[in-house]
Amino acid sequence: MTRVQDHNDDAACGCAAQTSRKAVSVDPATRFANMRRLRRIEGQIRGIQRMVTADRYCADILVQISSVQEALRAVGRALMRNHLRHCATQAIRKGTRAQAESMYDELLNLIYTHAR
Repeated sequence: MTRVQDHNDDAACGCAAQTSRKAVSVDPATRFANMRRLRRIEGQIRGIQRMVTADRYCADILVQISSVQEALRAVGRALMRNHLRHCATQAIRKGTRAQAESMYDELLNLIYTHAR
């Protein structure tokens, strides 16, 4: 990997550089894909609301709810991948021992919280 690529990888996500809990940047392709998915999910939710209002068959509504849940999981997977590629890698490879340990704890918590 060249030095320029190292710099670009560091700039792709600002989690490691921030002391607050706000990322400065997320990979633009990931952000675009997630925003597209979230807009689609928003439309699906409105559709479910219309189905409930119209007293649609419960099983049909449940199928749509499952679809929304899977779409949200896809957004979560993309964010987790970005977090692992940028934030976690930065903290583990280039951070202090304490930063690496903190990242290990954070990753374990994320995995156990969101792996249901």
